[in-house]
Amino acid sequence: MRIMIVALLCVALPFSAIAGATGYAVKYDGGSIPDLKTGTDIGIAIQGDQILIGRGKKLIATIPASSVTEISYGQDVHRRVGTAIAVGVFSFGLGALTALSKSKKHFIGLTWANGDAKGGFAMQCDKNEYRGILAGLEGVTGKKAVDSDAMNVKN
Repeated sequence: MRIMIVALLCVALPFSAIAGATGYAVKYDGGSIPDLKTGTDIGIAIQGDQILIGRGKKLIATIPASSVTEISYGQDVHRRVGTAIAVGVFSFGLGALTALSKSKKHFIGLTWANGDAKGGFAMQCDKNEYRGILAGLEGVTGKKAVDSDAMNVKN
């Protein structure tokens, strides 16, 4: 009997862990979603034919996948100068090495048009999750993400 319970738990626990992870934690970076400020932590979930955006347990917006017009992706790369100066105060060698290191932030943009309702927003994603979010959005919408870094803008 005890072996049966252990076997059941070994099978049930991984499935419950997968079922609990239905969305991604991202940071709102601006857009047309009302009542959200830049830098607010939000969640995005891709379910069936819709994209759900929520904050805590409150659903903020539901975007039908068929109304998505564009998915874009970009990076912000910068050197860690402030950290290098702080470390350089204590150790010049480590400060110089820190100045050579780079930091990347990953951003995904989403625009949609649902009848007269048009909108869009940008979100900052974790470096380990942005590929999954992009794959999910591309899969549910049928649109290919545009790499905004590869676009040449001429003034």
